[in-house]
Formats: sequence, C-alpha cells, structure tokens
Amino acid sequence: MTTYSVDELVVPATMNDDPATVQSFRDWLAVSDAAEVGVHGLPELAWTPEEYLPMCHEPGAPSRLFAVRDTDGAVVAAGSYDTKQEAGTTNCWLAAGVAPEHQRRGIGTLLADHLEGVARADGRTQWKTYAVSRQVGPAAGPGYVQAPTGFGAVPVDEAGVRFLTARGWRFGQVNRISRLPLPADHSVVRELHDRASAAAGPDYRVHSWTGRTPGEWLDGIALLETRMSTDAPSGDMAEPEDVWTAERLRAHEEELARAPRSMLTVAVEHVPTTTLAGFTQLAVPDDPARPAMQWDTLVLREHRGHRLGWLLKVVGIEELERSFPGRPSIVTFNAEENRPMLDVNEAVGFTGVGCEGIWERRV
Repeated sequence: MTTYSVDELVVPATMNDDPATVQSFRDWLAVSDAAEVGVHGLPELAWTPEEYLPMCHEPGAPSRLFAVRDTDGAVVAAGSYDTKQEAGTTNCWLAAGVAPEHQRRGIGTLLADHLEGVARADGRTQWKTYAVSRQVGPAAGPGYVQAPTGFGAVPVDEAGVRFLTARGWRFGQVNRISRLPLPADHSVVRELHDRASAAAGPDYRVHSWTGRTPGEWLDGIALLETRMSTDAPSGDMAEPEDVWTAERLRAHEEELARAPRSMLTVAVEHVPTTTLAGFTQLAVPDDPARPAMQWDTLVLREHRGHRLGWLLKVVGIEELERSFPGRPSIVTFNAEENRPMLDVNEAVGFTGVGCEGIWERRV
C-alpha cells in the first residue's frame, strides 16, 4: 500500500548547491508546474528552476517549500508558504499542487492540512491562495461562482474551487491571464502611444531602463512598490501596507539578477514634482523562445485619469521589441475589475487565455 509523507525541503542557495538538494528542488518545481498546466493548459507559464529559485530567496520574505513524497520517495505534490518576516505581519500566502496522475487520493488534503498548520503555528491570521482556472469570461451564469467584486467568475465544478470551498476558504477576486503574440501590430501600438502621450501632456515624461534601478529613481520605485500593496485592486481582501525602502529594493534587484532574465522597467515622471507617478516591469528570459512576463504595473491614485497606464503599457511593448527582439509573447495578469488596464490590453491585442481565483481565509 502506498503511503505519503510531507517533508520541508532545504531550498538550495544556488543551482550549483548540493546535487541532492538541487534535484529535490527541480522535482518540486516540475510537480508545481505540472499541477497548474494541467488546469489552464498553458505551458508558457511553467517556470525553469533557474528562473524560480531567486524568488525563493526574496530578502525579508524567503519561501518555505514542502513536498509530499510517496513510499518510493518520489515527489507527488508541491506546496509553498510565503510571508514577510517583519514583526507584526499577519498575512501569508499558501500554495498547493498535486501531480495530475496522483490526484483524488487525499494527497491535496494532506498537504493543505500541513500548510495551514504552519500558518497557524506562525500566528498568521489572513491566509491567501491563488488557484488557476480554465478560461472563463468576465461575467458568468449557472455553473460558475461569481467573484464578490462583481467582475469575473470561476467554474463551480473546477477541482480547486470545490476543494477550497469545502475547506472554508472564501472566493474573493479573479485575475485574468492575458497573452499578446509578438511582434505586436506596430501601427496600433504607435497610434495608442500618440494618443496616450497627448492625454498625459507635458507634465509627464517616460523613462526606461534594463536591470538595476538608476540611483535617482530608487526612492520613487520603492514608493511605487509600497503603494502596490495599497493602491492595486484587491477587492475586500486588502493586506497590510508592505513598506519598501531603497535598501530593500536594491537587495531585491540583486537577488533577481541571479536569474537568467532581464528586468525591463518603464516609469513615468511627474515633471513638476520630479517624482514618479507610475511604472511597469517586464521580466524577459534570456531564452528567446520563452515569453516575457508583465510584472507589477501601477499608476498612483493621485495621478490617474491621464492615460498613464496606457502610456506605460505601449512603451513597454516598444522597448521590449526593440531591446529583446524575437520573444514569442507577453503574458500578464490583471484583476477583472481593473477595466482601465484591461482596456489597453485589449486595444493592443492581448487576449484572455486563462484566469486565477484569489481566495482568502481569516482565522
């Protein structure tokens, strides 16, 4: 009879660490990727170990990884536990995935029980998880669970939806996964660029760079990262403010620089105050066969209404194709209620290819 056990992995420092430690990490990531791709069917979203490992060493927020192994020691499920380490932090993020060929054997329950136990022992009272889903529209009828935001829904018969509901988790929000095939239609991008520039006017100026943030913009990007925790759409699942400093930003960039990818940043300056009003980042793998991933995008609330989000998006596409030609696509995640950003995505040619439900449990 097959038995299963949960082990916490030693996260390798680098991919040149102890071979057994690195192999366990590779096995963990392969299962994590397979569990998600088995739902949304998007192999482009799978991580390589070299890309994923630096994110496990986020300064001040290292990941804890857990594997369920069978009697033979093979990894059949992968879980993670993430939270900031600052004193007084109340929230955390849990993730669990079971290899498709091992599902419906109680393995997910075993892993979820363990992760929730870790969160309880750590004193966390706001738990969140992201559960990918097959593509659905922004509005749905019978057979779907509507997000309380009023935007987006997930299929009621999705395994992850049934699992989380049964465990007492509350469905809170939908992120749409969108994909833009490259090269983009340059005539459309140029027209949108001109329109956005005209709407922004002379009070706003765009800057872009690859890699480390220039010293003059360190404080501005740190503020924007902080405001990601308060200004980005979160439904009624708001989290505590996550404060970034210039020092934290530098440490974050140094860790990410270990991955085989480049970070392309586009930021918009409010000229009268010489401060940054918004930014977007694209993570571009060194492998030209892999898609670029749109990471954080934000326009500060006090600067909205000038089409700055449109400007950031189209300049990001232009800079990506100029500096990193030949990439197959850009993939991005956006809250379904973030209609201004979805409008520009759709205008430049992004199409929805999947979604993820964001779930919460307060204890």
